[in-house]
Amino acid sequence: MADTQAFAVQIPAEIVQYWGWFLALGLGLLALGVAAIARSFTATVATMLFFGWLLLLASGIEVAQAVLVGHWAGFFHHALAAILFGVFGLLLVTRPLIGAEALTFVMALFFLIGGLFQLVGSLFVALPGWGWQALDGLITLALGAMVLAQWPASGLWVIGVFIGIDLVFYGLAWIALALGLRSAG
Repeated sequence: MADTQAFAVQIPAEIVQYWGWFLALGLGLLALGVAAIARSFTATVATMLFFGWLLLLASGIEVAQAVLVGHWAGFFHHALAAILFGVFGLLLVTRPLIGAEALTFVMALFFLIGGLFQLVGSLFVALPGWGWQALDGLITLALGAMVLAQWPASGLWVIGVFIGIDLVFYGLAWIALALGLRSAG
């Protein structure tokens, strides 16, 4: 087994003195995460609208690219991408609930298949710590099954809850960094 080494990191004083801003960012992200979990339906719809507008913006960029490349071989590639981005973006903007249900279905299948592969892979390839990988596979498989069992109703709240959980942990990471910087300073 290899020994674990710790790397000494020199933290610039400019960063240490602004630890309060990092703390404020972490607290803000934590609050947004809690709000997204509490209002998961609203967070789901807002996410679908945000992604829809991003896809419409990407469609416009692809149209500009198609015009700029002219008769070059990449024209059809950019034109096809513009059409696909535009159609899916328009669908998400005009029908965010249907988009959320479809995306939730795909996520549930992804969790089911990914969890199954991780579980089976950990059992057949017994690497050190294989039990943790097997447990992660079981949890992922169970999450996929729970989301799929409640689908299509789960499509109205799952994305908001998942984004909220991500924001909570992201905020906690920034808070931990801020507190570490404060004690280093």
